[in-house]
Amino acid sequence: MTFSVHGLAVSRGVAIGRAVIVAASRVDVAHYLIAPEEAESEIERLRRARTVVAEDIARVQRTLGELGSHDAHPELSALLDVHLMLLQDEQLTNGVKHWVVERHYNAEWALTTQLEVISRQFDEMEDPYLRERKADLEQVVDRLLRVMRGETTSVTTSAVADAVRKGTEDPLVLIAHDLSPADMLQFKQSVFAGFVTDVGGKTSHTAIVARSMDIPAVVGARSASHLIRQDDWVVIDGDAGVVVVDPSPIVLAEYGFKQRQGEIEREKLSRLKNTPAVTLDGQKIELLANIEQPGDAVAALKAGAMGVGLFRSEFLFMGRSGQLPDEEEQYQAYRRAVEGMQGLPVTIRTVDVGADKPLDRGASRNDDHLNPALGLRAIRWSLADPAMFLVQLRAILRAATHGPVNLLIPMLAHGSEIRQALALVQRAREQLDAAGVPHGPVQLGAMIEVPAAALTIPLFLRHFDFLSIGTNDLIQYTLAIDRADEAVSHLYDPLHPAVLQLVASTIAQAHALGKGVSVCGEMAGDVTLTRLLLGMGLRSFSMHPSQILAVKQQILRSDSGKLAGWAQDVLAADEPAALLAD
Repeated sequence: MTFSVHGLAVSRGVAIGRAVIVAASRVDVAHYLIAPEEAESEIERLRRARTVVAEDIARVQRTLGELGSHDAHPELSALLDVHLMLLQDEQLTNGVKHWVVERHYNAEWALTTQLEVISRQFDEMEDPYLRERKADLEQVVDRLLRVMRGETTSVTTSAVADAVRKGTEDPLVLIAHDLSPADMLQFKQSVFAGFVTDVGGKTSHTAIVARSMDIPAVVGARSASHLIRQDDWVVIDGDAGVVVVDPSPIVLAEYGFKQRQGEIEREKLSRLKNTPAVTLDGQKIELLANIEQPGDAVAALKAGAMGVGLFRSEFLFMGRSGQLPDEEEQYQAYRRAVEGMQGLPVTIRTVDVGADKPLDRGASRNDDHLNPALGLRAIRWSLADPAMFLVQLRAILRAATHGPVNLLIPMLAHGSEIRQALALVQRAREQLDAAGVPHGPVQLGAMIEVPAAALTIPLFLRHFDFLSIGTNDLIQYTLAIDRADEAVSHLYDPLHPAVLQLVASTIAQAHALGKGVSVCGEMAGDVTLTRLLLGMGLRSFSMHPSQILAVKQQILRSDSGKLAGWAQDVLAADEPAALLAD
């Protein structure tokens, strides 16, 4: 039966494919495709894990027997019997084999997929006792995953691609309750044509990375992961924020046509790659790329970026179970990004974790702080651990010997923070000098993403060479809205008069002192705001590579001189959105 689920449109285009449900798990689960000839070894990994868990249960049962009837709890003994039965259940084992052999899932992915299938059956049972056995099954699977976690083999991009060619004919779309930034990085080079999550906002980090991948995505779809079943045919309309499940042939044909139209439009845009970004009145505009990994430099150059305006270094720190990258690992990563840009400048932002970017996969935003967005994140986290911060600063300074590097510090708000951060940069230089390690010059920049910073721009301009406006957080903090919370997403408004005033004022004050200023938040890549930002005087935009050509098209059609007066009218309006719609 056809039905639709509505959420938030966060990444353009249409994706059509079979649903892959990623069940939530307390254990970090790898999801990748295997080559057909690897199926037996994956099944064997599961057998070994099952043997280990069964032996562990048997050992506990023996211990209970030795304790005697007075000390051993009958309920516990019965529970262990249930776990042993579930461990040997044919539906579980045969189901896992199906996903491994037929769909080429790795063992952990197959196990969580089959857990999802069986869990739905438990939910539909009328007997309360049987329904409660779902929790036992989850515990058994959790134990199996924990045993297998230390044995997971790595998979290369070529292996994934080879598996796709050999065994996966239907396109796949990912359905999940939520995806961490680390998850999104893992899926960047995967086989998924699009994804849907139950939670998230338009500028949550999951949405941002989706746009960087240039694949259709819908977030904040509430109960999508519960309503959609494994292998359902699904259409993701990333323009309208709609997910159509089990579409009829007519609906499928309509979306197929829309999908082809989008491909034609992207082909037209690709012709603009080598066209300079110059307005009709001759203003040269700098279009930069936001990247998450060193390898993203390839996509930035392919899109015609003039440099990297934001390298989100925190992705090097995530999903490592607390084992942070050392100086050499960071240096090599930054070096690859710098060399990958072939002489074009690279702006590296120091680590910005916290809020919707926890260090470890699956960490809740509320695990450690009542309100993580207002807690120990970004520069606050770095200043709280100077030794860690110095490691990163030294690595960045060393990478600057391989090409032009700008060092960007996030979420500064106080003069004391500015002084501490700059003092640590100087100390990092001195440490490298003392050790005789080469390092290069860097331009120092500050992100303007807290209203307190936007209202004290002269202080920042006295200390920094350039400013970068992080509109995602600036909007969040100005309007007191959690940008990752779909419940208040309708209040997240980049066109709120207060937001526009702060952005325009920052641009004007930086220009007045001859300092560079760019916008690196999602506003920069929003084609509906390109003309307004040009009218405000912005001449440097930084966005995900997938958005560059569409923004360039708007620039080529614009006269910045004529837009200046109109932009002032928009800034003075009570309802700026109404003027943009004219």
